[in-house]
Amino acid sequence: MFLSVDYNKTTNRRMKYEMHNMRWKSFIMLTAAAVIWGFAFVAQRVGNQYIGTFTYTGVRFALGALSIIPLIVQANRKEKKAGGKDELAGKIALLKAGTLAGMVLFIAASMQQTGLKYTTAGKAAFITGFYIILVPVLEVIKKRYIDRKVWIAAALSIIGLYLISVQEGLTVSKGDLLVFICSFFFAFHIVLINNFTQKVNAIKLAFVQYLVCSVLSLVTALLMEEIYLENIIKAAVPIIYGGVFSVGIAYTLQVIGQKHSRASHAAIIMSSESVFALIGGMLFLNETINLREIVGCTLMISGVILSQLQGKNIKTADTEDTADINHGRLYITK
Repeated sequence: MFLSVDYNKTTNRRMKYEMHNMRWKSFIMLTAAAVIWGFAFVAQRVGNQYIGTFTYTGVRFALGALSIIPLIVQANRKEKKAGGKDELAGKIALLKAGTLAGMVLFIAASMQQTGLKYTTAGKAAFITGFYIILVPVLEVIKKRYIDRKVWIAAALSIIGLYLISVQEGLTVSKGDLLVFICSFFFAFHIVLINNFTQKVNAIKLAFVQYLVCSVLSLVTALLMEEIYLENIIKAAVPIIYGGVFSVGIAYTLQVIGQKHSRASHAAIIMSSESVFALIGGMLFLNETINLREIVGCTLMISGVILSQLQGKNIKTADTEDTADINHGRLYITK
């Protein structure tokens, strides 16, 4: 009996430590993605001065796909060493997941980039951040439990986004409408990634979705835009940042980080990109920050921290599994 109790306690502590460790690794990855995306607002604004929306999106996602090829090679080597088999069913599942995620990402990124031409950056940042509310709603529709603190965190973040981004009367323009629609697709993308990363390799999923988004963007660019190599060269710096950092690194961190994070938590963490966009504007565009924006940043950060606080009775398994240890046995129940 003594040995059994000791085993229970040791196993329980180990599981709690591993879950806690995975949660914080996910938090760090998603926060890093938010930092990169925040500064990407500067790159996107500069890029728009030289090339069209679809050209910029297509080239940067192609560059992002190329940048993670070394990770794909490394992942394949690990699978071979582990004796894993890349079965046809697994390839088909990966292709389906990556294609759907890439199509949704193409629509979301294109609408946001196009909307930025007809509305202010502040309005675009706030309206895009509407996915903070949409993701928990989508999870409720999927009959997933959303704790009250997540709703409070979402409310704090959305208020913070408003204070940071909206500096003038909010009117409904063509750009506002496009960006508002894009927020639905970004929310859908977050939920999709949260689901797919439990079923397929995260790095390979990232690669396929980048490739799909790039192909769709470039095909659209050929049909709707005039493409000049000279202008692409002029936009080299924002394209490299947008491709290698914003896509290759940040979106990959999102895919990996969401593997062990609830979609609603991830949405709140990633929405903090607005704070870093504000910092990027101050550093590179000589923008200033006022008291209203400082309060907004504080609320955003508070929302992110609150979303990561774990209550006593809250389910903590990010894949919706609950571990129960009883008399030396481990049960995993859905």
